[in-house]
Amino acid sequence: MIALVDCNNFYVSCERLFDPTLIGRPTVVLSNNDGCIVARSEEVKSLGIQMGKPVFQIQSELRKHKVAIRSSNYTLYADMSRRVMKTLGRFSPEVENYSIDEAFLNLDGISDLAEHCHRMREEVIRWTGIPVSVGIAPSKTLAKVANKHAKHTGDGVLSLADKGDQAKALRRTSIHDLWGVGRRYARMLMKNGFKHALDLREADDKWVLKRMTIVGLKMVHELRGIPCIELTLKPPPKKSLIKSCSFGRTLSALGDLEEAVSVYASGVAERLRQQDSLARTITVFLMTNRFQTEHPHYATSATMSFLSSTDDTSVFVQHGLVLLRQIFRRDQRYLKAGVILDAIESRGREQLGLFDPKHESSARLMQAMDGVNQQFGANTIRVGSCGDRQEWKMKRRLLSRRFTTRWDELLHVQT
Repeated sequence: MIALVDCNNFYVSCERLFDPTLIGRPTVVLSNNDGCIVARSEEVKSLGIQMGKPVFQIQSELRKHKVAIRSSNYTLYADMSRRVMKTLGRFSPEVENYSIDEAFLNLDGISDLAEHCHRMREEVIRWTGIPVSVGIAPSKTLAKVANKHAKHTGDGVLSLADKGDQAKALRRTSIHDLWGVGRRYARMLMKNGFKHALDLREADDKWVLKRMTIVGLKMVHELRGIPCIELTLKPPPKKSLIKSCSFGRTLSALGDLEEAVSVYASGVAERLRQQDSLARTITVFLMTNRFQTEHPHYATSATMSFLSSTDDTSVFVQHGLVLLRQIFRRDQRYLKAGVILDAIESRGREQLGLFDPKHESSARLMQAMDGVNQQFGANTIRVGSCGDRQEWKMKRRLLSRRFTTRWDELLHVQT
């Protein structure tokens, strides 16, 4: 049996955990540069405010209902996610961290599944303060369905171990809400008379294979309680890594863009080392605001390959700045930049040239830098071209404190 644990309205729950005045009050969390709504409390959902809505379009509605607004605090959310996942590990030796707020657990060998999951849910709340819902089923797809309906039960736990319960839950699940069914497949299935997940479970295998490939057939078998999707306990290393973000304001000065590219190259290099990989190719891209009317939209990029693969931050920064200067145009005002690493391979499997040295000193330097930054905080040691002020960073005017990761931002409790 498999359980899917999903944190309820995770970003909002993190904000409420350290600001109790938000409990019971309609609350939303915004995307980068405070643009769109990416998380909503149940009170906001009941108002009919849609996910992804640009906040500037509904300012009057938000004020009318006294909705609390917060900028995305990714540092806080990532740390709270780590704490939730660590707590879940106490209840299963096999935990797949599916996303920042979801995890699949292998519950094989547990005799009383419901009681086990209730204890798990209570301990997550006790240890982290984050409310979760738990769906239990024989397959991951059915566990997704169970979790969706568990959110509307009184105790937050729903088991679909019984075939009859599975059929009832699938009958109440729209095709559009089924895990693995995107918009294109949903339209196709609706045209062919499939309205609910139960309809798809009863579909002919040959028809599904023809119209939805082997991936769709696996999903149908999962709906029948036949597990086809294994737990991914250790995600495979990514073949491409990207670090980019829209700026808080448009930039036209080369110096500002050099800071941004240095920061992005440093960040993506750190992620490369975290998955114990090396990269042979780097790409830098720039783009202006596609919605501007004064000038035509401008987007450009440049790519460079190295003689041998590397994970050295200084190498990526150095060559990233070379590429930036090649594509930079002074007559443009840029809204976004990014760095992409490609041709990624696992460490120890890299192909060296005949005269390529083993860069042992570089490896020791990167290991030392990562160790210091992990112990004393991100960017304790960084490349000088990253700068100090970084006034181009994205707008987060309504950002809460990093309560769990910064000594100077800890919660103050008055007695």
